[in-house]
Amino acid sequence: MSDFYINIKADKSITYDAIVVGSGISGGWAAKELTEKGLNVLMIERGPKHEHIKDYKTASLDPWEFEHRGRTTNKEREDFPVIHRGWAASETVMDSWANEKDAPYTEIKPFTWWRSYRMGGRSLLWGRQSYRWSEMDFEANAKDGIAVDWPLRYKDIAPWYDHVEKFIGVSGSKQGLPQLPDGQFQPAMDLNIVEKEIAKKFKSHYNGNRHLFIGRVANLTSDLPNRGKCQYRARCWEGCPYGGYFSTQSSTLPAAMATANYTLSPTL
Repeated sequence: MSDFYINIKADKSITYDAIVVGSGISGGWAAKELTEKGLNVLMIERGPKHEHIKDYKTASLDPWEFEHRGRTTNKEREDFPVIHRGWAASETVMDSWANEKDAPYTEIKPFTWWRSYRMGGRSLLWGRQSYRWSEMDFEANAKDGIAVDWPLRYKDIAPWYDHVEKFIGVSGSKQGLPQLPDGQFQPAMDLNIVEKEIAKKFKSHYNGNRHLFIGRVANLTSDLPNRGKCQYRARCWEGCPYGGYFSTQSSTLPAAMATANYTLSPTL
């Protein structure tokens, strides 16, 4: 990945076929798909570059190597009140978040907006739970007579679910439930001993009509090209040096770069 940021600024002599704004999950996918189809793509990113592995500064530190043992400072609590509404307030990732004083937003009703202005965006910080909408979801508006009916159905989207899941690597178990369609899964992570016991009691007590099974998550349980499987470190939000979970850095941008049709222009 040493050539990941070769094309730092847009070349004015090049005519780009497409401009992708933002390098988060959607932007990364757009860059991958368009470049692989032969289009010359310029990606514009408002934040600074954040290189896979190299810029995961805290990912390999031990707990005692953090000055505040993972806690935030009084100054950070004052400057980042929105971030401090949940788990995002951790010493390990405070440099991930947009400055709330420099970038305020109007909050008429409670709305917690965690913004990350850097390469990869929230793809480095997302929860990775990955589920398909079912036919029930696509039919709901029409059946209930509310809002606007979807112009497509599950069968139209299913091939794209397949395409995405195979590329990002989603681990999970197949359950045969119409309300939660199965997908192209890697082997599921195992339930712990307590979860297994609860799942067994659910099945018995509800005659098989209630289900408890492992989440479907974009963490690898089998290797993919240039990515290693999850090491169960529970430190995904710091960036994974193994590429164990799907992010722009570990997955879609390397694919885009491999085409030679990709140019990145970060703001900073």
